[in-house]
Amino acid sequence: MQAVPFDAVSYRPAAVHGIRTTASGGRVEYRLARNAVVREFRRGRLSRLDVCDAHPELLRAARNLGRTMTDPCPICEDETLVDVTYVFGSRLPPGGRCVATPAELTRYQRRKDPVVCYVVEVCTECSWNHLLRMFPTGAGVEATGPGVRQQRRALRGH
Repeated sequence: MQAVPFDAVSYRPAAVHGIRTTASGGRVEYRLARNAVVREFRRGRLSRLDVCDAHPELLRAARNLGRTMTDPCPICEDETLVDVTYVFGSRLPPGGRCVATPAELTRYQRRKDPVVCYVVEVCTECSWNHLLRMFPTGAGVEATGPGVRQQRRALRGH
């Protein structure tokens, strides 16, 4: 098996162009990676400084635009987690755009250019943050896949 050079793989939103996606939109869940980090923290192999490192802009977005979840923070266990959804794509700012309502997400799904959505869970108390899921949407992605429907319901708070 031939190794692929690291710089040959792109994780940029523009990498979605030309990729045929499935009906679910190629949704990727990061829950297993999240659980591994939490497990390592609880075993004492990672410190709180290692896992509670949210960027100030992410914390600001979580406080002002995030959607409150029912789960407590896995690190401080005091505060309730908040989900923040970002959209990246062409003709959007380099830092992406934070999506606060289902109407905004629908607008991005109707775009002629594909976009990639990232959902991050954040604790505004201890600064825990972790990427939960990623899914492409927009042109070339079927907007009725289960991943997109679930995200619409999540933004509505159901």
